[in-house]
Formats: sequence, C-alpha cells, structure tokens
Amino acid sequence: MAFDPAPWRADTVAVTRGRIHLNNASASLMPAPVAAAVHDHLRREEEVGGYEAADAERERIDQAYEEVAALLGTRARNVAMVENATVAFAQALAAFDFAPGDVILTSDDDYASNQLMYLSLGRRAGVEVARAATAAAGGVDLDSVRELVAARRPRLVALTWIPTNAGLVQPAAAVGRICREAAVPYLLDACQAVGQIDINVAELGCDFLTATARKFLRGPRGAGFLYVADGMLEAGRHPLLVDMRGADWVAADRFELRPDARRFENWEFAYALVLGTGAAAAYARRVGVSAGGAHARALAERLREGLAGIEGVRVLDRGAELCAIVTCALEGLEAGRVVDILRREAIATSAIDPVSAVIDMARKGAASALRISPHYFNTEREVDTVLGAIEAIVAEERGGPA
Repeated sequence: MAFDPAPWRADTVAVTRGRIHLNNASASLMPAPVAAAVHDHLRREEEVGGYEAADAERERIDQAYEEVAALLGTRARNVAMVENATVAFAQALAAFDFAPGDVILTSDDDYASNQLMYLSLGRRAGVEVARAATAAAGGVDLDSVRELVAARRPRLVALTWIPTNAGLVQPAAAVGRICREAAVPYLLDACQAVGQIDINVAELGCDFLTATARKFLRGPRGAGFLYVADGMLEAGRHPLLVDMRGADWVAADRFELRPDARRFENWEFAYALVLGTGAAAAYARRVGVSAGGAHARALAERLREGLAGIEGVRVLDRGAELCAIVTCALEGLEAGRVVDILRREAIATSAIDPVSAVIDMARKGAASALRISPHYFNTEREVDTVLGAIEAIVAEERGGPA
C-alpha cells in the first residue's frame, strides 16, 4: 500500500497554509500534538510556576523518556535529555579521561562540530585524530576501519551516521560490529537519522548515541537526547563536570553517581521541550518510521533525478545507501542566494558552505551546496514545484528561458 501523507499534512499548520517545507535536515515542522505538548506546559508554568508545573507533570515527563527509549529500542534508564545533539556528543566525549597519545578514530564525513571537538581535544589533551579512508562509492571504508582499530587501538571510535552535507548513509551497524569485536567504545551521531531510519541501539552496537529533536523527529528546537549503554553505566562512565542532577554530594570529599543515564544531564531543564520531545517520539512511532522514511527517500530520489536533468546543476550525493537529504551545486550561483529566492516563494531549503564539511566539499569541488530534505508529509507535487523553481532560477542566471 502506498504511503499517504495526507493525515500528517493535516497536522502540520505550515503546509495547510501553502508552504513547501523541504528543510527537514535543518528543522522540521512540529505537528499539532507536539506543539500542543510544548504550549500546554508553558501555560502551566505561567499559571503555577516552573517548579510546580514540573512536579505536577512528573508522570508525563517520565513518559517522555519512555517514548524516546521505545524509539531507540532501549529502556528509559538508558536515556538522558539534553539541550541538543552537540551537547549530547560533548557529554559522551567527556566520559573519557583522554591522555596524550590516545586516538579517536573517525571519518572524513563526520559533522563539523564533532570534528572541532576532536581537534580541540588534540590541542588541549594531546589526543590524536585518525580518519578512516573513504570507500570508492562514498562513505567510510570498513576495511580501513578494521585495520586502524587493530593497528592504532583507538580509545574511541566516533561516527556520524548521516552527514549534514549530503545524502550519504554510513554503515553504522557494520562499524559497531567491528568495535564490539575489538572491545572499543563506539559513539554514534544519529542526528539526521532519528525520525527517518528505524533505530535499534542493540543492532547498531553503539555505546553512546546522540540526537536532536528538531530534525526528522519533528520535535521542538533546543532539545536533544543521549543514549548510554548499560556497559558504560556499569563502568561508572560520567561527564567530567557532573552536577547535582547526575550525582549526590554525600560527604565533603565524595559524591555518588545516579545509576542511570540521567547522570549525563544538567539540573536545569526546559521541561516544555522535554514533553515536546516525548510527544515527537510518540508521533513518529504512530506514523511509522520505516514507512515514513521510505516515502521521504522516494521523494529524495525523485529530486535527484530531476536535478540531474537541469543544465548547470550537479548532484553531489555519493554512497552505497542514500537518504532523504539531497545536495547539489549550481553553476555560477551561491546556494545561499538560491535559498533566499526560494524562501520568497514560500519554499524552505538550506545551504551548505565549505566550513560545514571541509574535507568532503573540497573533494567534490563545491564552493556551496543547496540542500533539499523532504519528509513523509511532503508530496510529489511539491517536489516537482521545487524542481521547476530551481530550473527557472538557474535558467535566469544563465541568461536563457526556463
């Protein structure tokens, strides 16, 4: 049976008002039940106070952890709520006492903020950054990962499952198997995967997984979460600067950690966003991540085929597996300018510049890239409208008819 986006469009205010939102890799549109969860809690805080509102909603807050855990195939005790995926990633890195000469093994395609953290650890703690080779088809080369794990014995393997600048899907589970066999901790950035790809952390073999709420999960901006495996909890892993959310100060010179992943949280919370994240996880499961993701990927493939037929447009996506993120370079046009033109036509896309992906953008010879990211509430008609708009923009720039 073909996927029907109509019920989910009805829950999405912007599309009911004629906007075409193809910027889900930046921030998707909250469906009505998610927005209601956020707004309702803010009203309660207005009426009774922040702490009182949180106390009154304790059961629903706990349920939000359960919803996120169900989305990941784990338990609530393994989930920490944080401000965003970058904070989650930093908290996971902070669980390791890196020393000079320790190696972090990663890829050329890891997210810019993650790459910056690796380099910062190199500058401050003497950590060495090793990057596995890129396969001929694109994405990390598994033989290279295996060889580097054996030769360099990294303290940590860290991988971005879906990079921000292309439609590539990295072989995350295969990397997890290599890490398990070698008993090397594995940190997986699933920021662009959550909400468009089914996730089971046991199958992935990761020790930490990080994500945001605002992208394909369709949650609120300013919220994210961290999965922490039982093995990491039992080993006593915790962030360097644990606070009174994560531990109890039990004596003048001693503290005791929480037994669960909430040791990676901070005391202060935007509980409205926690409730919104839980509502988004529940909504994603109601839609069906697998079915919705397949629809989004089909729209992305339609985009790639259409873009490839426009003179002056070069599709940049490479990899054995591609997702619902499409990137292209436009001859003689800066991508940010195209984004602005499309936005005036109520079409949302985004632009990628070289600092977002230094290695990959240089490899592709792209000064900038237009990023188009459909989701399950989008339609073929919207995709065709965007293709027509891009063709007209490119033709005008080239001085010819569309």
